[in-house]
Amino acid sequence: MDNTKENDIRAHREMMKTHIVQGPHYESDMQMKVPAPLIAKPAAGGLQIELTKEFDGILKKRDILSILEDRISHRKYKDEPVTLEELSFLLFMTQGVRRVDPKNKYTMRTVPSAGARNPYETYLFVNDVRGLEPGVYHYLALEHKLEFLYVLEDQKQQLTKAYAGQSFFGEAPVCFVWSVIPYRTEWRYVTKAHKYMLIDAGHICENLYLACEAIGCGTCGIGAYDQVMADELLRLDSAPLAQEDCEFVVYAACVGKV
Repeated sequence: MDNTKENDIRAHREMMKTHIVQGPHYESDMQMKVPAPLIAKPAAGGLQIELTKEFDGILKKRDILSILEDRISHRKYKDEPVTLEELSFLLFMTQGVRRVDPKNKYTMRTVPSAGARNPYETYLFVNDVRGLEPGVYHYLALEHKLEFLYVLEDQKQQLTKAYAGQSFFGEAPVCFVWSVIPYRTEWRYVTKAHKYMLIDAGHICENLYLACEAIGCGTCGIGAYDQVMADELLRLDSAPLAQEDCEFVVYAACVGKV
C-alpha cells in the first residue's frame, strides 16, 4: 500500500473513533447560550400535500420478528405505483415528529438522534406515486406534509447519472434522499458532531427498511453518488461552507412494491 493511500485510510479510520477531539477543547454554541438553530427546514412556498397518520389499512406484517428476518435490499420492483398512504407511512416512520420541545430547541422523532438534534431533511424524487405528480418534493416533518418543489427534466436519467449509474435507483417509483444540515448537531457537539450525524443516518435508513417490509414494499440504501451532482439535483450548494445553513446529501434509498 503506498504511503498516500495508507495515510488517507488512517485519517478516515480516526474519524470513526470517539477520541477524534483530542486537540483543543471547544466550547459549544449551546454552552455559550447561542440560540438553537431551526429544528426543521421551513417550507419554501410551494404546494403542500396533506399526509395521513391512519396506517392500519396498509400494514401487511405486524410481527417484528418476521419483519426483521425478512428484511433485505430490493433492487427490482413491480410495475405498480406506491400509494400516497404508503408513502406517508414511510415518511413518518423515518422522520416523523412525535413531540416538539416547548422552547423549539429539539424534536423527538420516530428515529433516535444524538442529543435529539435530528439534523436530516428528507427529499423525494417521485416517479410513480399514486396521487402525486412526478417531481421533487420536501418532507415537512413538523407538519407531516409534503411540499412540491419543482419538476426535474429527465429525472430518471439524471438520478441514474448522479447515483453511480445505478438505473434501478433512477427508475424506482420513489427515491428518498437525505440531506444533512450539520450545524444542528454542531451547535451542541462541535467536532464530535460529524461522527454522530453519520450514525443518525443509519438509524433513518434502517427504519425505512423495516417500514417497507411491513407494508409490502422494498428498498435499497445507496451510498454511492456524485456529491456535486446529487446536491445540484436538490439545488443545494455542495461547497464546504461553514455557514449555519450549509446543507448537502449524505444518503439515499429507492422504494417500490415487491
